Amino acid sequence: MNASENPLLRAYRQRPVAITAFCVLGILAIQALFLKLMGQTTICDCGTVKLWYSDPSGPETSQHIGDWYTYSHFLHGLLFYALLWLVAPRLPIGIRLALAVGLEAAWEMAENTPMVINRYRESALAEGYYGDSVLNSLSDTAATIVGFFVARISPVWLSIVLVVATEIFMAVMIRDNLTLNILQLVYPSQTISNWQVGG
Repeated sequence: MNASENPLLRAYRQRPVAITAFCVLGILAIQALFLKLMGQTTICDCGTVKLWYSDPSGPETSQHIGDWYTYSHFLHGLLFYALLWLVAPRLPIGIRLALAVGLEAAWEMAENTPMVINRYRESALAEGYYGDSVLNSLSDTAATIVGFFVARISPVWLSIVLVVATEIFMAVMIRDNLTLNILQLVYPSQTISNWQVGG
């Protein structure tokens, strides 16, 4: 054993599953605490918990376990796996998983700041958006974890097909997807907004 090895890596090599679980659960706890401190509800204000909420621009979007945007978070997992495979291929898979969860949690926390929420509201589909419930946010991160593992066991070509097919499927079904979501967040387009609402 290398005495100069990073303590986290040394601990990971001794107990990989336990260290990975500890890191992932710790990140999820920080994510949940941050959202509560930002004033987000634990579950939907409607008082119920639904497995799936189907209206992409309805008042309960981002409040339940799953909705149309769960697919985008699944894609985050595929993309984070690819990114970490490219920039840190020698890191153990558990550490890469923890980093992917950290990236997703960082996005979830940023997404629920007033600045980003207000930015989202400039999009036609998100005019009533007021952030995620803690339940929905943690579910989004769980979808990212699923995407990460799907990328882990899939050939590269299948991951690419999944990304493209999911983006097309979402565009057809709800006139929104990860690409449009990012574009509308960074550089809102009235033309895209008009198309999204059927104009």
